[in-house]
Amino acid sequence: MPENPRASGSRRRVLLVEDEAMIAMLVEDMLDDLGHELVTVASRLDEALAAAKTGAIDVAILDLSLGGVLTYPVADVLAQRGIPFVFATGYGSSGLKEAYADRPALQKPFVQQALGDAIALACGT
Repeated sequence: MPENPRASGSRRRVLLVEDEAMIAMLVEDMLDDLGHELVTVASRLDEALAAAKTGAIDVAILDLSLGGVLTYPVADVLAQRGIPFVFATGYGSSGLKEAYADRPALQKPFVQQALGDAIALACGT
């Protein structure tokens, strides 16, 4: 079970890249329950790229596909900045390009425990 961020002081600032409003609201509630802070929700690739380039974030959750547009360019920016990230996709890790196969992936739909575990894994805790 992941540590409680509120108790351990490991509250993380999260970028969420997600184009479905209901899913974004659900993930926001999960993050809050886990003790993390959602700082930005990006529903389009240009918004996600801007947030990834300049945002004050500790970790990102990336929907692999925003209306059919893959979010690998966002992952590239985050990797260059040294910011950990998790992919969220209906295909799980088997749907990722080989270059990203070592990154944590959440298979949609996912539960809060899985989200917490994936964030902990991505952040190395």
